Amino acid sequence: MRELRALIARNRAGSGEAMPSVCSAHPDVIAASLLLAEELDQPLLLEATSNQVNQFGGYTGMRPADFTAFSRGISTDLGISPDRLLFGGDHLGPQAWRSEPAESAMAKARDLVADYVKAGFSKIHLDCSEGCAGEPAQVSDLVSAARAAELAEVCEAAASDPETLSYDYGTEVPPPGGARAEEGGQGIAPTRPESALATIAAHYAAFAARGLDAAWERAVGLVVQPGIEFAPDHVHRFHLDAPDHLTPVLADYPWLSFEAHSTDYQEPAVFAEIARRHFAVLKVGPALTYAYRQAIYALDALSAWTVPDAESQVPAVMEGLMVASPSSWSKHYDGDAERLRLLRHFSYADRIRYYWTQPAATAAVEYLLNSLGTTKPLPCLLEQFFAPAVLARAEALSATVPDWRRALIYAQIQEALAPYYAASGRAS
Repeated sequence: MRELRALIARNRAGSGEAMPSVCSAHPDVIAASLLLAEELDQPLLLEATSNQVNQFGGYTGMRPADFTAFSRGISTDLGISPDRLLFGGDHLGPQAWRSEPAESAMAKARDLVADYVKAGFSKIHLDCSEGCAGEPAQVSDLVSAARAAELAEVCEAAASDPETLSYDYGTEVPPPGGARAEEGGQGIAPTRPESALATIAAHYAAFAARGLDAAWERAVGLVVQPGIEFAPDHVHRFHLDAPDHLTPVLADYPWLSFEAHSTDYQEPAVFAEIARRHFAVLKVGPALTYAYRQAIYALDALSAWTVPDAESQVPAVMEGLMVASPSSWSKHYDGDAERLRLLRHFSYADRIRYYWTQPAATAAVEYLLNSLGTTKPLPCLLEQFFAPAVLARAEALSATVPDWRRALIYAQIQEALAPYYAASGRAS
């Protein structure tokens, strides 16, 4: 991914630039993000995770080639060139099959990364940090690096032009998906410099052992924890005056930058500050589907005032789906029945995002939008349900998105994403 490597070079030279990374397969999130990227004349880095998209379909039902085709189709439908899209694979390794022995999990991981590369993913996060059956929950740097290098070798062989690939390695703490329920009140400790240096050294040795010198030069992202996280009911805020102990780690690696995961819900000033500290990729996902849910629930509440004999359906449908199939949220939330009910809908962890693609949910949303009709309500009524900034953005979108309902949904999502571009001066 040459665009990313060029941005990293500018960031290391002091530009303060960072590239937002949108981690979502929701079509409205992708559409809203594409429209914002088009408006700002910026690339859109779109990432899929190994649990979400893999050779068996993942929880979205999409294989890597399906995901790229799906996203490019949305771009084409919007009249935006698919060339604006950059694709990244997140947490690619044995993680999705860690309940199996390492041998079989790694065999599936090899097929996984090959499929990602062949499908057009050019930013590859090699994450082999979690143990497989019979191994510790977190394996050592030596084991993780050896497995990452093995997968990098597969990627190099699968690519028609390996120079288009860029690699990330390492993983954030805590594991993917955000802090667990029991971690909600604890602080998040940044990665220790000595740990980051050890990760770099282990991966360098593993790449060198396989003769992957060229690939190592394209291993440009180190995933570390800057001290940012969110829990189900709490956001761990980054302190702007926190000491910067990680930047010195990069002193001997001029091509390398940091990557931050779980940056959702932080204040805009945080993005500018960590970009200055050479976090050149800032991942965001749940905050965008959280914004989608905000918009849908706001429209649902609005319908009570605009639709005769309207009956609120969407929250009730979503509650029914989540209660009937709790596996996507039960390990992330705790508390009594009332607390769980509220978290299912409004948690920062946004585990409700796993249910929007179910037929009952899509039908309920479609019914809501149809019942609202094509006539835009009075501004004074809309102001009761949407913030002024969202309404202003929706008005600006109306030239390209004439459907007022869809414009409000996109505007709510864009309000969550726009600070990532603005913080590093990438907004026009």
